[in-house]
Amino acid sequence: MRTTSQLLARRPGKLFPLACAIMGGLLLSGFAQPTVRVDADAVGPRSLQEQTKTAVVRDYLQAWKSMSEALQENRADLLDTSYLGLAKEKLAEAVREQQELGMKVRYRDLSHHLNIVFYSPEGLSVQLLDTVEYDMQIVDHDQVLAPQHVRARYVAVLTPTEVRWKVRVFQAQPE
Repeated sequence: MRTTSQLLARRPGKLFPLACAIMGGLLLSGFAQPTVRVDADAVGPRSLQEQTKTAVVRDYLQAWKSMSEALQENRADLLDTSYLGLAKEKLAEAVREQQELGMKVRYRDLSHHLNIVFYSPEGLSVQLLDTVEYDMQIVDHDQVLAPQHVRARYVAVLTPTEVRWKVRVFQAQPE
């Protein structure tokens, strides 16, 4: 069996574009983990335990991954594990609109700066602000359009369920 470098040496003109496409696909598929910084300055009348903070951050980052997969594959069912309520409805609508237009969106989140700003007294919701940087690529009828680098700020409210925290509110804000 030949290695990729051996194949490239024999047919550089034909295999180089393929190798670039594979590497680009790996980069856009979220192969690399984003950097994450977490602050929990003002969390309200209830103190936020380290275990709860860890679970909220883990599940929020998983929600980004679920959203990315749902928009890339045009499958709203992939939102079920991480979203509920209005957040899920809005993202599912975005998936439906993409399907109608023959488009897909690929996200690769690069970094998150999370600030947990409120933990409700009864423990039923956590609000966080996320300053996120990500690369976005739109695919229109199998034609890849130019990628964009985005820096945005999101407000999210998470609610605990039986086994994880789910995103109930997910809104972009102007920076």
